[in-house]
Amino acid sequence: MWLFRRKGPSGFSYSSTAEDVTHGIDSSDLTAIVTGASSGIGAETTRVLALRGAHVVMAVRNVDAGNDVKEGIVKEIPSARVDVMQLDLSSMASVRKFASEFNSLNLPLNLLINNAGIMATPFMLSQDGIEMQFATNHVGHFLLTDLLLENMKNTARNSHIEGRIVNVSSEGHRFAYSEGIRFEKINDQAGYNQIGAYGQSKLANILHANELTRRFKEEGVEIIANSLHPGSINTNLLRYHSYINALANTLGRLVLKNVQQGAATTCYVALHPQVKGVGGKYFMDSNLSTPSSLALDADLAKKLWDFSLDLVKQQN
Repeated sequence: MWLFRRKGPSGFSYSSTAEDVTHGIDSSDLTAIVTGASSGIGAETTRVLALRGAHVVMAVRNVDAGNDVKEGIVKEIPSARVDVMQLDLSSMASVRKFASEFNSLNLPLNLLINNAGIMATPFMLSQDGIEMQFATNHVGHFLLTDLLLENMKNTARNSHIEGRIVNVSSEGHRFAYSEGIRFEKINDQAGYNQIGAYGQSKLANILHANELTRRFKEEGVEIIANSLHPGSINTNLLRYHSYINALANTLGRLVLKNVQQGAATTCYVALHPQVKGVGGKYFMDSNLSTPSSLALDADLAKKLWDFSLDLVKQQN
């Protein structure tokens, strides 16, 4: 439909694909980590980054699935530089192990794409005793980013190439609990709402990127952090809602993005020259967008940072 093809200020639109937004970009001097890279937009993000020459480390929970994706990418792109490493974001021990192993490889790190996520799950706790959506979508990525930051800072300093952190959030952040982040009730099963908890975790992704940006500016570090909504996409995020999944597989094909379009904004924010020097922003359809008022609350972002630090220190 014409509305989906209407281009924004960036020159791209709802219908643009990841290949469209990275056309002509040489990323052969970049090393990237993509979480949740074994399926959906994570797999497509990996493929397109590799197509543009980047060395990509796929951080995946299921290594066999990751290797299958890698095999397909290398078959299509023989020159692709892709590695697979195990990472379970719901486990802080797994996050620490991944970061330690990656840092021990002495590889530079230019791009960190915090893509993995779960959506609207029944109430459950992670291995560390934290509500699963908050643990996986936010806490795991918060800890991973923290453990890789020194590497990213050194890489930016030595290479003189801007580092980029990309948090894949969602318009679902608008459906967070009314107070935004339930700091005192993160594990409250009685008040748990699947959509509210999902929105809370996606709101946290935006606040995390914003607070990172504030800290980078204070330190004078050449790294930017941004968040984005990839679009409504028919992926396995819908697996806990069979009726919605069935609808998406039928009527949804008319309005939902395909995976190639769904990975576009991630790849745009990660690679495009238009984003250079732009931090603490929220993107949608490869253009700047405006998140909720809660997502722009600097005090809430600082409070979340301190709360998250306390959580990860408890499990250290």
